[in-house]
Amino acid sequence: MQDVIVINKETIRANMDKKKKPEPLTGEALIKKVKEIGSLSKEEKARACGYYTVTKGGVERVNMMKFLNALIDAEGIELDGKQEGTGRGGRSASYRISVQSNGNLLIGSAYTKQMGLQAGDEFEISLGRKHIKLQQVDAEELPTSA
Repeated sequence: MQDVIVINKETIRANMDKKKKPEPLTGEALIKKVKEIGSLSKEEKARACGYYTVTKGGVERVNMMKFLNALIDAEGIELDGKQEGTGRGGRSASYRISVQSNGNLLIGSAYTKQMGLQAGDEFEISLGRKHIKLQQVDAEELPTSA
């Protein structure tokens, strides 16, 4: 008599978890690995760095876009313009603001970051007929208190 082996979804998932592929490389580890395997094709490099998926049928599919984007990020190349910080993008500065309901004008952080302003930087305000002029006051021009 033969032994009967029962395979259910839990058994399959447990076996798949044991064979789980490692996380794709990023940053310096990615750059180092790509340099080590310099003679391979792009697809082989992407696969070696973990940028592939395995379909239900067991076929490996290389994700070249994720691989190339990770390389660009690892090299510190900025393709999206002058975005700074670790934000998720968001709106871009439009160089247009509105007076708020309390009468204040708010200049957003996109402008102050672009100008390299820091907390505590001071400005001189000049009012015109239909304009407001802000001019940064240099630290050496500030009056000293006696």
